[in-house]
Amino acid sequence: MENYDVAIVGYGPTGAALAHLLGQCGLTVLVLEREPAAYHLPRAVHFDDEVMRVLQWIGIADAMEPLTCLHPGMRFVGPDGKLLLDWPRPQGIGPQGWRSNYRFHQPDLERLLREAMVDRPQVTVRTRCDLFLVEEDAAGVTLRYEDMSRGRVERARAQYVVGCDGARSLIRRFIDTGMEDYGFHERWLVIDVLLNGEKPELGDHSIQYCVPERPSTYVRVPGRRRRWEITVLPGEDATEMTRPEQVWQMLSPWLRPDEAELERAAVYVFHSLVAEDWRRGRLFLAGDACHQTPPFMGQGMCAGIRDAANLYWKLALACHGAVTGEAAERLLDSYASERKPNAREYIQTAVRLGGLINTCGTEAALRAALPGSGGSARMESIAPPLGEGLGVGAVAGRLFGQPRLAGGALMDAVHRHKWVVVADAALAEGLVLPAEVALVSTATSPDAAGHLARLGVGAVLLRPDRYTLGAADTQAELAQLLDLALPNPVKSKQSEMA
Repeated sequence: MENYDVAIVGYGPTGAALAHLLGQCGLTVLVLEREPAAYHLPRAVHFDDEVMRVLQWIGIADAMEPLTCLHPGMRFVGPDGKLLLDWPRPQGIGPQGWRSNYRFHQPDLERLLREAMVDRPQVTVRTRCDLFLVEEDAAGVTLRYEDMSRGRVERARAQYVVGCDGARSLIRRFIDTGMEDYGFHERWLVIDVLLNGEKPELGDHSIQYCVPERPSTYVRVPGRRRRWEITVLPGEDATEMTRPEQVWQMLSPWLRPDEAELERAAVYVFHSLVAEDWRRGRLFLAGDACHQTPPFMGQGMCAGIRDAANLYWKLALACHGAVTGEAAERLLDSYASERKPNAREYIQTAVRLGGLINTCGTEAALRAALPGSGGSARMESIAPPLGEGLGVGAVAGRLFGQPRLAGGALMDAVHRHKWVVVADAALAEGLVLPAEVALVSTATSPDAAGHLARLGVGAVLLRPDRYTLGAADTQAELAQLLDLALPNPVKSKQSEMA
């Protein structure tokens, strides 16, 4: 029977990203996927700069960027065509070292993730393998699965198992957890088309049409692709709604049949759910297996990639034996305590935006849907911090930017998967750090000053996922942070993650 450090169930973007990151940390990884190939039709169409930063770690960001298109923002339009809410997205390179938002075609991303896996000898991918039994014991987990390409039942062992197996997750059933329900369960018709020619009047902005008869959404996707999401009313038959003649009737306000080809039409139920438990013993959940969101924030896939970024380095430390016993349990428990509140806030905001669309965008609806807007017709992007976990102090759990070093390289290109101290030059002078902790000072990276100024601190200690463990204004305070982050066993093992 083969033995692995981590087994991942599911080979979508979340599972593939997690496999890449674990493999880069030197862990042996088994990926089990039921389907023979990646899904070839569009699904997710948006990701943000935090996700692109993870793709940078994996090594595919430069290949992915040319396949994306500009995303200037989202507009909410009332029944009379009046602009109700403008949600612009910053343009140009932002603090993470990338543009703030991207529109993309998910099959492009999945292709790049899978092609790059050939450079991960630590990762074994098995498609057409249907997992059916998970047996946990004190030393690890035994998985039984059917290799459908050979009609054989196989077994494998792993220290930990992560279920990245979607909304109908088998691993979630073994964890035996309920779901927190935030009340949004609606049927929407999702239509993807390929334009036959230019159609500039459709525009580059995403548009939410808050129309009483039938709320709908328009999304620009790269190349000739465009998407509409249209509410399915009570009593309407899903099969009838996807018939080409009905689809073209739904699209008639924007397109004629001679102007585009239908790529896909399907009715989906958008949910707002968060798993109560993201971990049980050696079993974990990530991605849609533990949270499902309406699409109005464009954060469904993003949340799964954030899960992978939070979990990978914690599993690596545990598997390398850098942390053991109660310290390992606290570290692994912090995955759910940090990620769950963050995912929940995105989902609750998406639900409020859905409420704005479905109540047809009156001023009262705007105030109810977005209490912080004060009825303003402009919305700013949110970036909720992590929940309570490993950090200390007021700035703990906040995503830090990615300074450019003096030579022009981005910080993570030089210090991937390491703890990093970013400090003012005066505070960094004479500072002695463990070999496994990198130092970026304003002397070696003038760009770092702006990142520190945004938090109003002299120094930060960054975790491998680039969230702040805490801040310091003296070398003594920084030493306390390092002791918190790097107990002696970690100091001797951290280099294995580089």
